[in-house]
Amino acid sequence: MRVEVLAVGTELLLGQIANTNAAWLGEQMAARGVDSHYGQVVGDNHDRIVRALRTALARADGVIVCGGLGPTQDDITREAIAEVMGVELVRDPALVDVIASFFNARQRAMPENNARQADVPSGATIIPQVRGTAPGLICPVGNKVVYAVPGVPYEMAEMFERAIAPDLDARLAAEGRTGTITSTVLRTWGASESGLAEALDDRFQNLESGEVPVTIAYLASGIEGIKVRITARGDDLDHARALVAQEEQAVRAVIAERFGDIIFGVDDETMEVAVARALTARGLTLGLAESVTGGIIASRLVDVVGASGWFRGGIVSYASEVKFNLLGVPEGPVVSEAAAIQMAIGATTALGSDCGLAITGVAGPDPQDGYDPGTVFVGLVVPGRSPFAERLRLPGDRARIRQYSAISALDLLRRALD
Repeated sequence: MRVEVLAVGTELLLGQIANTNAAWLGEQMAARGVDSHYGQVVGDNHDRIVRALRTALARADGVIVCGGLGPTQDDITREAIAEVMGVELVRDPALVDVIASFFNARQRAMPENNARQADVPSGATIIPQVRGTAPGLICPVGNKVVYAVPGVPYEMAEMFERAIAPDLDARLAAEGRTGTITSTVLRTWGASESGLAEALDDRFQNLESGEVPVTIAYLASGIEGIKVRITARGDDLDHARALVAQEEQAVRAVIAERFGDIIFGVDDETMEVAVARALTARGLTLGLAESVTGGIIASRLVDVVGASGWFRGGIVSYASEVKFNLLGVPEGPVVSEAAAIQMAIGATTALGSDCGLAITGVAGPDPQDGYDPGTVFVGLVVPGRSPFAERLRLPGDRARIRQYSAISALDLLRRALD
């Protein structure tokens, strides 16, 4: 079964709102073995929505339309679906009462415009709303189907799980279609997308033969590195997972042989999660001193649940005097290997931690201490070896250099702990 996602909203085309619904729906459909080969975004224009719906239905068995179900004049998804179905909109009095009760519960009068949300294409099934005012719709179009859900992500997700997913499962069963799709994402830092693709070319070509229902894809994620996604279709979830696990083992071996320890996490595991795991496994605590990153590293670390168990704290030593007076850095240039090492030592002393991580450098736009923008020194104190520092040369403008510096410093700590 093939289903497309059609996102409605001029704000999506203008870049004012990110189309996160399409990504979430893609994951949910893949998990059920539903194919999604195309996707569209269309503005709030009746004729264009109609054309987009007809285009999608010409090449798919169903369409999930997100957005355009609100109460305002530019919410015209209902009208467009009715035209595609060849039916009239009918106002449902019971649905008007439900929407009105939503406002009454908040001691507010329902604006007349909200009654438009009770207009239903004849023959459609209503998906009751439980988190807002806009109901969803299941609309038959011949032997195909159009699902309409609100564009608000948490309303859309709830309706999908409660009403659309069961309907899709029933349609798949009626087709005699079984099976599911699952994926694993390996997160890497320290190799380019082209470098990974070159290293894994033999694996990629082997899978492209189609003998095994597994695929590899590369996802460049900017300041979060390069992701390698392994996807498999299996007879059931266990089968699909087994296929993914087998390919993952092979991919890991190739990457390790070519690049070393650059895989830091799986799926949603961030670099800070990898650092937390390494510290916790060893019963160690961390103290932090930041200059060029200005608190970015500390902010990332405290995003990890349970950070108080291993993160002692951070010192944002942006001014040179703070480095001299609080961290014990000798007066002189503050962008240097020696300064980074002393900052890390000073952090462990001031914060009473087992490990120290420090970072100093030049974010730009101007050079400093004789170094060009993008020059960064990371100081490290870890048990079992003398304090040391690494020099990095990072690309980008001021904002990107600071973000690259943060994840690079965390990666150096992860590697040092391992």
